[in-house]
Amino acid sequence: MKDDFLENTTIIQYSDKNYEKTKFSSLSQVDLSINVHGTKWVNTYGLEYQKDFKTVILENKLDDFLIKLLMEEEHATKVIILDDVLFVTIKVLRTEGINLEYEQMIFIVSPHFLWSIQEKPGDYFNWIRERLEGHKGIVRKKKADYLLYLIIEAIIDNYQETYLNHEKISDSQLNATHINPTPEFTSLVEARKQELFNFKKAAISLRDMIVKLEKVRIKGVDTKYFSEIKEQTNNLISNIDFELQELESKINLIFSIQGHRLNEVMKTLTILSVIFIPLTFLAGIYGMNFENMPELKNEYGYFILLTVMVVVTAAAVWYFKRKKWF
Repeated sequence: MKDDFLENTTIIQYSDKNYEKTKFSSLSQVDLSINVHGTKWVNTYGLEYQKDFKTVILENKLDDFLIKLLMEEEHATKVIILDDVLFVTIKVLRTEGINLEYEQMIFIVSPHFLWSIQEKPGDYFNWIRERLEGHKGIVRKKKADYLLYLIIEAIIDNYQETYLNHEKISDSQLNATHINPTPEFTSLVEARKQELFNFKKAAISLRDMIVKLEKVRIKGVDTKYFSEIKEQTNNLISNIDFELQELESKINLIFSIQGHRLNEVMKTLTILSVIFIPLTFLAGIYGMNFENMPELKNEYGYFILLTVMVVVTAAAVWYFKRKKWF
């Protein structure tokens, strides 16, 4: 298990003039001590290394309350201030596959290091690593608080990009001009709604974390960066709410179309019933087997009855047309 932890853990140490990326061969090398010449970014894939986490925390003399926090299996959105260390945890959507899945992310932040722990291998932070390695922008001149800001911004950007890609697919499938009240179309609408609910839940969780980070007061950690990305999250939530309203309108339109079609069917059946009920009544009367029915002995009785039926039918049709029922 220790080897697995080391295999899934890397460190990037950087400053304005230096950059170094290494892997560990022993736990003693996981050094989170203060480095006046730069900042350290330790990244671990996997939450199952509790014993190794405990060893690293104790050897680096971090607040031992971190041990208890890391032992918890499930974390809600948390921002906890400890002894010169910030503990941040959030559920993040993984958007690589067709289905959206949640992943736990944990960040332990101090002025001189950031330890990111991700539940599953793989992420979308490579552009940050490339900027660090290529000395692009100001990231290597900043501390761990700015690195955390970039990571959160990467999460938001990934949400927005994935949301826009899925929105394009949804627009082509659920175009308002192609609304068809079929089970397949309704199923697509409901699937998109569920997807949007997942996006909204993740975005709200992210926004709550940013709001909590804004209120943090810890020496050496600047929280001004997080105010800049809160607006991006609010915009994403607003876009999701707008699309949810559109989907609700489409569902209401589907119900309206179905109701209109049902009314048309019922109107047609009603008209046919009103026309044929009198005819059935006349046929029923003269279909009775009574002997004392003078009309039955009339030479022209059959033709007279047919004429009456035609007149009744024509009168009913004329009345319906006058009322504009069809």
